[in-house]
Amino acid sequence: MFQAPYPPYDPTDTSGFSYDTVVKRWPIILTNIIDHVHRLLHNMTLEIQQVRDSDVSKAEELSKKITEGQEIISEISRLKYRMARDHDLENIPQDGDILVAEYNAELESLKQASRDTWFRAPWLYAECYLYRLIRTYFNQRTSWRGYDPFSTQKEEMFKNSGAAIYQIATTMHELESEKVKLQGDSDKLEVLFKEMIQMCLWGNATDLSLLTHLSPSDIEHLQTVGKEAQEARSDFILKDDQGAVWSYIKTLANQGKRLDFVLDNAGFELFTDFVFADFLVTYTPYFSQVVFHPKLFPWFVSDVTPTDFANTISSLLSPTFFPPNSTTTPDSVAHLQHMVTRWKNYIDKGIFTLATDISNGQKMTEFWNGPWPYWNMNELAPELGQWMSGSGLVIFKGDLNYRKLAGDVKWPVSTPFPTAIGPLAGSFPLLSLRTNKADVAVGIDEKVAENLDNKGEKWRTSGKYALVSFLPGRINQ
Repeated sequence: MFQAPYPPYDPTDTSGFSYDTVVKRWPIILTNIIDHVHRLLHNMTLEIQQVRDSDVSKAEELSKKITEGQEIISEISRLKYRMARDHDLENIPQDGDILVAEYNAELESLKQASRDTWFRAPWLYAECYLYRLIRTYFNQRTSWRGYDPFSTQKEEMFKNSGAAIYQIATTMHELESEKVKLQGDSDKLEVLFKEMIQMCLWGNATDLSLLTHLSPSDIEHLQTVGKEAQEARSDFILKDDQGAVWSYIKTLANQGKRLDFVLDNAGFELFTDFVFADFLVTYTPYFSQVVFHPKLFPWFVSDVTPTDFANTISSLLSPTFFPPNSTTTPDSVAHLQHMVTRWKNYIDKGIFTLATDISNGQKMTEFWNGPWPYWNMNELAPELGQWMSGSGLVIFKGDLNYRKLAGDVKWPVSTPFPTAIGPLAGSFPLLSLRTNKADVAVGIDEKVAENLDNKGEKWRTSGKYALVSFLPGRINQ
C-alpha cells in the first residue's frame, strides 16, 4: 500500500493544530458528552419519581439505564485523565460493531514503533480511534447501545440555521420558472453553478467539533448567501478549480451520469449538499442520480449518519422545527416545503439514494469510519473503489475528508494535489470542497502561503480560507 514520503502530523509539535486538539478540543468534546449524559440521567431520576408507583417495570428499566449511564460517565472521565497524561492507547474492546479488529491491528503496529500514546500517535489515527472508542462505551451497555451522544448538539445547531435555509429555498424557487431556458444555456448554468458550489463549500463552515461556542448570530453570519457574499469569499479560496470542474461537467450532458457525495457535517451543511445535488439533477442535464455516503456511526461530533440523513428531511418538512424568525415569510416557508417535498420524492424514486440502501452499501460505507488515508481505498475496500470508478463525479466534503485524501501528512504546500492523494489520483473524477481547519494543505502557491504566514494569518486552521481541488478520472473512463 502507498506510503507518503513525509511524516504524519502528530501532537508532539506544540505549535501545530494537532497539539491544540489533544490539549483543548478533545477534552471539551468529552466534557460535553459527560454533561449531556448527566442531564439525561437527571431527567430519568425525575421520571422514576413520577412512575415509581404506577409503572414498576418502567422504573426498573430507567434505573438500569441510569446505572449504565453512570458507567459511561466513569469511562469517559477515565479517558480524559489518560489523554491529558499521554497514556497509551488501549485496545478497543469487542462490542459487536464494525472495525474493532482493524483499529486494534493498526494500534499494534503503532506499539511496535513506540507511537501508541495520545501525544505520539499520528493525529489522524488517534482522532478516528477516539470516536470509535466512544462508540464502544455506549455499545457495551444494553440500554445505550447505538446511542448518538451528539444528536442534541446537531439538532440545536440545525435549528439556528432557519434564516439562511429559508433564503436559499426562495432562491431555488426563483430558478424554477427559468428551468427550461437554463438547461439549454451553459453560460447561465456556469454562473449559477459557481454560486451553488460556493454555497456548498462554505456550508462546511458549520462544524460542531470546532465551532463549539457560536451564538445563533455568528452561525447566521457564516452561512450568509447571495452573490456579493460569494464574490467576496472567492478571494479566500487558495486553490480554485471551479473552472476546471465546470469544464469537465459540461462534457457529461445527457449521459445519465451518477453523482456521489461523501458527506461531512449534518445540519446546515447537509442541507447545502442537498441543494447542490438538487440543482445538478433538477436544473442541469449533467446528472440523473445522486448517492450520498454517510458515516455508519457518530463521528467527529457532527458528521452525517443514516439517522441524521432521514431526520434532516423530516425536520425540514416540519412547520415547527425552526424557531420563529423575523425574516421568515409564509412564501419562504412554502418554498422550503415545495423544495424538500421534491427531495423526498427523489428519495422515494431512487434519484437521491443513501449509500447504505444500495446493494452492498452497508459494507462499502464501513470504509469511511476507518482510520486509513483514502489513498488505500482500492486495496482496503475494493468494492467501494469499483463503485466510485463508475461515478460521473465524486464530491468529498469537508476538512476530515480532505485530511484523509492527503493522508494528513506534512506535505509541502506546493505539492500537487494528485501527488498528495497517491494512487487515488485518476481512479475516478474527484472534487474536494474543503474549508481549512487543519494543518495539511497542498496545491497552493508557496508565495501565497508565505504571504499569509508573514501576516500572521491562521490560514491553515481558521476556516476562513478554503480549497477547491479537482481531478478528472482516467481519460478513457
